[in-house]
Amino acid sequence: MDQVKNIIIMGAAGRDFHNFNVCFRDNPRYRVVAFTATQIPDIEGRVYPPELAGKLYPEGIPIYPEEELLSLIKKEDADEVIFAYSDVTHEYVLSKASAVMAAGADFKLQGPATTALPSKKPVIAVTAVRTGVGKSQTTRRICEILQEKNKRVVVVRHPMPYGDLGAQTCQRYGDYADLDRYNCTIEEREEYEPHLDRGTIVYAGVDYGRILAEAEKEADIIIWDGGNNDFSFYQADLYITMVDPHRPGHELSYHPGETNLRLADAIIINKVDTASLDNINTILENIEKVNREATIIEAASPISVESSDQIRGKRVLVVEDGPTMTHGGMNYGAGVIAAKKYGAAALLDPRPFAVEKISAVFEKYPHIGSFLPAMGYGKKQIADLELTINRSPADLVIIATPIDLRRIMKIQKPVLRVRYDLQELGSPTLDDLLSPYF
Repeated sequence: MDQVKNIIIMGAAGRDFHNFNVCFRDNPRYRVVAFTATQIPDIEGRVYPPELAGKLYPEGIPIYPEEELLSLIKKEDADEVIFAYSDVTHEYVLSKASAVMAAGADFKLQGPATTALPSKKPVIAVTAVRTGVGKSQTTRRICEILQEKNKRVVVVRHPMPYGDLGAQTCQRYGDYADLDRYNCTIEEREEYEPHLDRGTIVYAGVDYGRILAEAEKEADIIIWDGGNNDFSFYQADLYITMVDPHRPGHELSYHPGETNLRLADAIIINKVDTASLDNINTILENIEKVNREATIIEAASPISVESSDQIRGKRVLVVEDGPTMTHGGMNYGAGVIAAKKYGAAALLDPRPFAVEKISAVFEKYPHIGSFLPAMGYGKKQIADLELTINRSPADLVIIATPIDLRRIMKIQKPVLRVRYDLQELGSPTLDDLLSPYF
């Protein structure tokens, strides 16, 4: 009998748990001795609970900060380390591999062939090569098209289990009350609320086998709404990948974004209305190199602002989508574009009046300066975000997040919201792409 292998899974409270559930839970050939956690604040120091870990782990599995990985390899005599998070450069992944191998363990990646679950219903996967390309508005547009054809659509969202893992095993969101019931963070609300506004059911959680079984009960078609440029947890009948001409070259230099590019049946080049022709051509050349069979759709994400005339001449504080700006690496978003387009007198640097956990975000991501990222992974961070906004000397706050932050905090300043939706340009269109499912 082969010797049992000791495994450590490197993650960020998402794919790591999924890979464990699919490949290691109840598998006596392996002993997962630990998870490590990074990217998301305050997600380490927990335990993957026994009710999720299975019969081989009656005490659950500890989750450590990734900083302890190398010492854990030696302490636990680890044979393999599984890398299971996303939106990082190929160089970053290989650097981690070098450190792991030097510490005495093998380094491993697990792909769709071993981790993507089959479904009884058609699955349309929406993925990307980077965070912040426009997956969310694309998913909403796909749902809209299919619902107009009287299809029952259920969205399954990439995991964001940042709280009580046992309570988040399988979550169904049908209305705003569910957001409060599950104590959703800002990041979760940003992904779920726009779907709920349109009457679309959303599932998320930790156990995506169980989630799939529940979603299949009420769906004609399941939409995989990918996050953090991860690849789909489900085997897809139609695989859509978004690329960003504001970050040309990233489609071939990020993990697992390049996997998504190569897997794609259709590739959507978003934001072409605000990108240079050179950048768009670079994207097209890179697609030609690795996936010339894919259907290519060009699209824009036009912004709309309520009462845009109020912006002119004002000192504004811009609040942008958090993850897009932090580990997504963007230097601006829809809020900054709107402020400049409609004549703001100044974009305030929020760093001088940022407090505690928001100050820590700026320290970790020094490229951010002309806007405030809407970070809210927990109650304390949400409270610090509210205080930071209210401490600012802004005449006006421009909120460019997918949700209205006033629903979860008291902002003591005038607020305008920026919205953006997907708009296909020319042909083919998403209608053309989705016609086999009508």
